[in-house]
Amino acid sequence: MEKRDLHVHSHFSDGADTIENMIEAAVKQGYTAIGFADHSPTSFDMSWCMPHAVLSSYRLACDTYKERYRDRIEVLCGIEQDYYADDPAKGYDFVIGSVHFLLAGGEYCPVDEGSEYLKKAADAHFGGDVYALCEAYFATVADVVNKTGATIIGHFDLIAKYNEVDPLFDESHPRYVAAWQKAADALLATGVPFERNFGAVTRGIRSVPYPAPAIENYLVARGATLLDASDAHSVDQLRKSFSARG
Repeated sequence: MEKRDLHVHSHFSDGADTIENMIEAAVKQGYTAIGFADHSPTSFDMSWCMPHAVLSSYRLACDTYKERYRDRIEVLCGIEQDYYADDPAKGYDFVIGSVHFLLAGGEYCPVDEGSEYLKKAADAHFGGDVYALCEAYFATVADVVNKTGATIIGHFDLIAKYNEVDPLFDESHPRYVAAWQKAADALLATGVPFERNFGAVTRGIRSVPYPAPAIENYLVARGATLLDASDAHSVDQLRKSFSARG
């Protein structure tokens, strides 16, 4: 089985290791391709993404190692473009379009930092209705290809990241299902592939990748392409990821 991973982070954003260290780990694991997708700048929260000043250095590093390792592994330079990114993603080998925040009431509410954050956002902006928050999230996801120019759709149901370990909503609730189905239908029409993202699995947060099995089945039944991705932020997570794919 060919090992390709087009969602890996480095120290240029919130990853723990250098690009070269991640490449070396991928080579040792027998990967045939590795794609770096460090986070795009988002000026309202720069704690996890690349500063504008390092974007050119990031591209140069990717290009340097792309040439250095060209006989051992394919290296691609991509970007994980947040829905609320500051600038367009141009000149990359691929673009992962992701929604990490929900803009509500003028506040950028994180969707992947814990159930307590989601509850706080629901209470503050949706009258305590967590399903209204989920509907707003998936309505945003539905537009992610149009907004980011994505060539890959990142962790479609990221809002459910902590729902297994700290349940906040029922993923079989009719309103939740209707919301993700509407978003899925909109994105299926673009023909852009979806990730099968193992990031939360290797971190011990979820037992299944994004998208959840019911969503994956829906997508596959309608002709979607799913690409396995580690979303690794360290050498250790990269090593764990391929075994987690089963």
